[in-house]
Amino acid sequence: MASADDLDLIAAVETVDELTALDPAPELVVLDLRLADGSMPSANIAAVHALGAEVLIYTGGEDRRLIQDAARAGALGLIRKSADPATLLDAIRTAAAGGDVFGTDWAAAIDADDALPDAHLSAREQEVLSLYASGLTAVSVARAIGVSRETVADYVSRIRRKYEDAGRPAYSRVDLYKRALEDGLLDGSQ
Repeated sequence: MASADDLDLIAAVETVDELTALDPAPELVVLDLRLADGSMPSANIAAVHALGAEVLIYTGGEDRRLIQDAARAGALGLIRKSADPATLLDAIRTAAAGGDVFGTDWAAAIDADDALPDAHLSAREQEVLSLYASGLTAVSVARAIGVSRETVADYVSRIRRKYEDAGRPAYSRVDLYKRALEDGLLDGSQ
């Protein structure tokens, strides 16, 4: 962190409870999945969100259950402790800007999460979602599948409604990207 002129390390603490005493409050917390106090990631992430900060998970472990808990709680993603310093700083910058940090560990854990309710997308809706969430514009998706842009917009509206009904809202393109990752429609290396 010392080499990063654009990032400020406010503190290094051992528990999430210690964050409440910080002034200024952090905008991003790089959070280990396993804290010495035995707390669960979901409780820690909820406490960090209550402070108005986002969370990037930082872990050396491969406990899929804890990664799934963090994903369901709204963490922006995961970076491994084995990542080189430049990769770590890039992940922190992305998360600090509100972006998601996806990798194979994150995607694999989410893909295996049976607790995520199924949105019951049709095969065509899955196709539209995978194309749209991968970054194509509605016009490009329309060309790729041979329909009008308006039809793609209808599909996207229907997809959003189905995710909302499943309790997994997708208000933005980033949310749609997350849902596509969660449902295995994207591989997470994009």
